Amino acid sequence: MARFKLTLEYEGTRYRGWQVQKNARTVAGEIGDAVRRLSGRTDFELYGSGRTDAGVHALAQVAHLDLNTALEPQRMLFALNDELPADINVLRAERVPRRFHARHDAVSRSYLYQVSRRRTALGKPFVWWVKDTLDAVPMREAARAFAGLHDFRSFADARSGDEETRVKMEPVEIAEAGSLILVRFTGSHFLWKMVRRLVGVIVEVGRGGLAPGEVAPMLQAATELPAQLTAPPSGLFLEAVLYPGERRARPLHPVLEI
Repeated sequence: MARFKLTLEYEGTRYRGWQVQKNARTVAGEIGDAVRRLSGRTDFELYGSGRTDAGVHALAQVAHLDLNTALEPQRMLFALNDELPADINVLRAERVPRRFHARHDAVSRSYLYQVSRRRTALGKPFVWWVKDTLDAVPMREAARAFAGLHDFRSFADARSGDEETRVKMEPVEIAEAGSLILVRFTGSHFLWKMVRRLVGVIVEVGRGGLAPGEVAPMLQAATELPAQLTAPPSGLFLEAVLYPGERRARPLHPVLEI
């Protein structure tokens, strides 16, 4: 049995997220079907570094695949891509030791969110168009509250079953690129819907509905407000999953220029 580390990109619009679900089309389900077709085997295991919600995209999701095969990694990459739909693509395939685990060995993850300040015909699946005028200055001020180790239970969906709601976050990066406002979150891990709720709160500050000083208290006492402000999945990308010794090299720039 060989273990492969797979790095993948996908457009999540057509899928109900990463995780296999009964009677739903998912990214992991499509990959599993591709493995069955190319290998003729059903005794394999596929583990992702983490789930992505329905409609969320990935620039570099990581998974490991245990498969009894003589295929070399490059041949595995070509064979999988031949079987996968066009909106899922394997970027890299590497043979790794059996002790490697895509989820448990990850030390940090980063997400990129794209907010559009104009209506777009071509970029609609990859942005959240906010009609109101947004001011990036108070957005940056508000986002400073999230850096460090905090309890993000107010930003998590209670149905997720996550018992550990404390997350260590690096400083949030916010940049303007033409009509886009880009927001990058990097942390030890992320709770279900957490990033979309962080974005929703930051955008509400940018449009003037909240003051920057109203954000920090959301980390100190439970509140339903972040859930009410949840951003749509269309603008969200799992950007990178990092393992010991790895560093993110990608500068903060748009996935799609609009």
